[in-house]
Amino acid sequence: MAAAEPGDPGSYAPPPPPPTPSLVGSSVDVACVRDVPTIAYHVVVSDPGSLTGSGTAVLVLSDGVNRVDVTLGDVRSGSLDGTVLWPGASVDANGEANGWPGWVFRDGAWSETDGNYAWTRGAISATIRVNPEIQVALSYPPATSACVSPKVGGTLVSAGYRPLVSAESTSLAATGGQVGVVAAISAAAVGAVALGGVVLVARRRRV
Repeated sequence: MAAAEPGDPGSYAPPPPPPTPSLVGSSVDVACVRDVPTIAYHVVVSDPGSLTGSGTAVLVLSDGVNRVDVTLGDVRSGSLDGTVLWPGASVDANGEANGWPGWVFRDGAWSETDGNYAWTRGAISATIRVNPEIQVALSYPPATSACVSPKVGGTLVSAGYRPLVSAESTSLAATGGQVGVVAAISAAAVGAVALGGVVLVARRRRV
């Protein structure tokens, strides 16, 4: 039997499927900003075949029993970057921390609770979804961070209180505001010493 000639219906082969969309290169990381736990995200969408049905990126956290979907935003031009508060965290009008997951302020004192997304502080999985999806590594800040709780030196403090230098803070908790306050106090101390020297000299001259 003769081989089919080019253009013969018997030689038709379907075109290859379009490339599968991918989120390779996407990542998330936790950061402590003014004692507030935040999630920094970098979403990269590779979609040469224009197959994604939605451009909205969502971060899904789960411990196998509980689940929370955190909307990150709409992906434009193939990427999306930004930060969101960790579930259960909150700030006041001035951006100061006034809420942490697993803690509640009631009757004038802080106390631990199983609510307010306390489960997100344990072993969790994290997945970025934009129609395609990718699993990413994410966990709550370690116990050495001031983002962990409203505890200061083992004492539960009132809402809105922020220590000058937290006994629990290490690499994640340092803020420009705290450094500025420390510098101002140091400058005031130096000024006080200099003023004392001037007064002492004046007294000796009178004598």
